[in-house]
Amino acid sequence: MARAAKNWVHGDVKENPGEVSPGAVSDLREDIAVLYKGRKGSVDFVDVPLLLFAMVRGQGDPDGPAFAEAVQALFTISYAAHFGLKKRAGLATKVMPLEALWWFDEPGDADPDEPVTAGFGGLSGVDRESWRWQAMMVQPEPIDEAMLERAREESRAKELPALDLLQFERWEEGRCAQTLHVGPYADEGATIARLDAAVVEAGLKVRGRHHEIYLGDPRRSAPDKLRTLIRHPVV
Repeated sequence: MARAAKNWVHGDVKENPGEVSPGAVSDLREDIAVLYKGRKGSVDFVDVPLLLFAMVRGQGDPDGPAFAEAVQALFTISYAAHFGLKKRAGLATKVMPLEALWWFDEPGDADPDEPVTAGFGGLSGVDRESWRWQAMMVQPEPIDEAMLERAREESRAKELPALDLLQFERWEEGRCAQTLHVGPYADEGATIARLDAAVVEAGLKVRGRHHEIYLGDPRRSAPDKLRTLIRHPVV
């Protein structure tokens, strides 16, 4: 049975963040939370609605400086927006997990709806400098583009290399299959194979790019305790 976020009624969220009720923010937080849960060994089908993301697109080894700088900028802007909303309106949204899309293809192609290229497992034979990625974090309502731009300006003093690479875009991923991988990132292959087998068994096929959501912090978790939600859009 598919999990789905509610159809959000944007009329419940006022343009002025100071007029947003705490109850409305709580409901939105719960709607998003259902998309960020998974069970090891189980595949769930979810409907991902239109969401606002802060994102940085890049290319290269995920252990390299460019990806690290993108992650630093994403967390900085997300926390700045979070604390800005709390300061100005007395409301606190949840800072969401880091996510990333992964693929390899023509350098100029940044369309997130292009098919996964040979499955993410196929990247094991590809030079890591050729990997393309889109690091991103959901920005829950009532945070909007204007608030993120304000947070960017307020973060200038930190002199972050990727601060000006941040883009704020709304994206609807749609129907997806997802499962929880527990353990090192290098061991995801078997989990991905089970995920894609479940998609075929359901009479569907994978579309879009390999999507990972990092529920575990590699800086604080042992490799065998890392929790990664793996999501593949389907049709």
